[in-house]
Amino acid sequence: MDLKATHNRFLPPICLAAALVLSSCSVSRDIPEDNYLLNKVKVVTDSKYHDINPGNLKGYVRQKPNSRWFSAVKLPLGVYAMAGKDSSWVNRMLRQMGEAPVIYDTLQAQMTCKDLQQALQNKGYLDAQVELFIDKKKHKLDAVYVLHPGKPYFVRELDFVIEDTTVARLLRGRSSLLHQGMQFSVETLSAERNAITQYLQNRGYFRFHKEYITYGARKDEEQQGVNLKLLLQQQHKAYTIDSIKYEGGADDHLHLRPKVLSENTFLESGKPYSAEKLQNTYNHFGRLGAVKYTNIAFEQQPDTTLLDATIQVQTNKPSTISFQPEGTNTAGDFGAAASLTYQNRNLFRGSETFSLQLRGAYEAIKGLEGYSNQDFTEYSAETKLSFPRFIMPFLSRSFRRRTIATSELALLYDVQDRPEFHRRVLSAGWSYLWKPQNHHDSYRFDLVNLNYVFMPWISETFKTEYLDNTSNQNVILRYNYEDLFIMKMGFGYVYNNGVVALKTNVETAGNLLGACSKIFGGSKNDLGQYKLFNIAYAQYVKGDFDYTQQILKGTNDQLVFHIGLGIAYPYGNTTVLPFEKRYFSGGANSVRGWSVRSLGPGRYKDKDGRINFITMTGDLKLDLNVEYRMKLFWKFNGAIFADAGNIWTLRDYPDQPGGQFKFNTFLSDLAVSYGAGLRLNFDYFILRFDLGMKAINPAFEIESEAHYPLLHPKLSRDLAFHFAVGMPF
Repeated sequence: MDLKATHNRFLPPICLAAALVLSSCSVSRDIPEDNYLLNKVKVVTDSKYHDINPGNLKGYVRQKPNSRWFSAVKLPLGVYAMAGKDSSWVNRMLRQMGEAPVIYDTLQAQMTCKDLQQALQNKGYLDAQVELFIDKKKHKLDAVYVLHPGKPYFVRELDFVIEDTTVARLLRGRSSLLHQGMQFSVETLSAERNAITQYLQNRGYFRFHKEYITYGARKDEEQQGVNLKLLLQQQHKAYTIDSIKYEGGADDHLHLRPKVLSENTFLESGKPYSAEKLQNTYNHFGRLGAVKYTNIAFEQQPDTTLLDATIQVQTNKPSTISFQPEGTNTAGDFGAAASLTYQNRNLFRGSETFSLQLRGAYEAIKGLEGYSNQDFTEYSAETKLSFPRFIMPFLSRSFRRRTIATSELALLYDVQDRPEFHRRVLSAGWSYLWKPQNHHDSYRFDLVNLNYVFMPWISETFKTEYLDNTSNQNVILRYNYEDLFIMKMGFGYVYNNGVVALKTNVETAGNLLGACSKIFGGSKNDLGQYKLFNIAYAQYVKGDFDYTQQILKGTNDQLVFHIGLGIAYPYGNTTVLPFEKRYFSGGANSVRGWSVRSLGPGRYKDKDGRINFITMTGDLKLDLNVEYRMKLFWKFNGAIFADAGNIWTLRDYPDQPGGQFKFNTFLSDLAVSYGAGLRLNFDYFILRFDLGMKAINPAFEIESEAHYPLLHPKLSRDLAFHFAVGMPF
């Protein structure tokens, strides 16, 4: 019998048993006599109406029971129970990390009944009643709130009483949320009051507020209805903006050009006051990196309805310098890096941001034989210049003002010296980023992006073993150690409303160069590739799709689904996708049963670990993830997850057998893993620790137990540990 494998199988049950023992620690000593621990709380209803959802009404319950891990184990309560009575630092820490027992409170329960009843009445169930049932077992108590909504009431008669005839005429031009026959709802009444207030404030009514609007309602039990009346009393004045002036901050000096001030001001002289334009002005000044804060004050001219606006703009110090050291770990090779960044947030007095970053890195590489040098060094210089507006002709002024846009110019020069080779990268790009106001979506357009990659030196050892070896026909490997030029264009779209997140990106490279080469008869190299500046250029198309949705969301837990799909196809002047554009699988944000760059393509099994960063790449990627997240205690959150996915090549490369995508083998090529994670949530950032186990491994030897690690687990082979910052998706 394999004792090690048997031991591995029994680890999860042992851990679960330990958690159960810990959570069952006696808490009776913390419960006063004749009191009860609140064990469970339920909200149920006898209503047949679909708008009564007990789950949505749980927020009105004033007392919640102690939180549970996986909806079963009260581990935070067990941690608290471990603390002694004295005030030693250990006991204080346990109390802080744990959760005190929730003692059932009769008064809180009665108030919950009233709150639930009021919530039902606000929805139109004016005859609603709420009953409370309790079940006591030793020192524990279960509470069940039963909702009896009855029948809903509807608006039978509706009347608008508006004293100001001008306001009445204005409001007749809008669509009201109230109408006869609607189900009575306090939420709808409140929304209508806010909508009227916003409507009038955007049409000059500077001093109007929602308290001017009241309602009168009379219940008609016989007709199961409500007679409703909206009352808007008093006469109200509309105000006009007369003058707009700007003031500086503490030094009373404006550090922004007059044109920049006017472009970001939506209030207009001679036009009615508008709360919406006021907010847009705040928003646009607030997004300027040079602006520290903005304050807009209005002063009414005596005996008139004219307003003078004063916009005070306080700017930041334009220049900053920062230094950031960091530690690195690349596949077990430790090193250090540091960056020095200079930033000017008001370069041309238009809130243009200029930055220059100098970075250096060093790593000591282990496991290389036959190379004179065992170190990796990298130096880079990157500069960016961004404008807080569109720098593009033919765009209307109204479109520019409706969007929050940035135009960005970026330059990078990177020097990488490894024992095997030296690589130089020179890149330049011009991009646009914009976001419509009050929307959940944003856009990015890379008008042009140039990348020049050249290899000034390759060691003789590396050439002999890999590049010039007649037995090695790895076209992917050779292609990635040749000089290369990439000229691409791309478009990206992002949508996020807090529940659904969607990211898409499409880019294409080499099409313009390919067309020019064919039209003007460009020169070719020995492989038949067109050249630019004596260097072959890449030609491909690439698309990425990423979708995340919260399927279930509770107070302390949520279920999240994610799908990621990417495909890239080299064509024309290119038979192999450039390394920087290829996909890899495994790692903290992919199929977590595998370490980074250790899965795929397809059923391919790596033969040489020293070059797997090249061979274990592909042109097509699929990630499927589902993750259940829960709050544990203190700053600790937990997760259990299942992942599936892989990468594939679109062409059949001899040195990646089993790596090509085929529809008839697609399902059998999917790798599957499962695992659990621990997260430390410090609000500003999240530290994530994930343990993933292989469940189905598509790369296995014939009749090997490694095909189904779920049935034949082996920690040394199937376990992967991941440390990352932020959530996986």
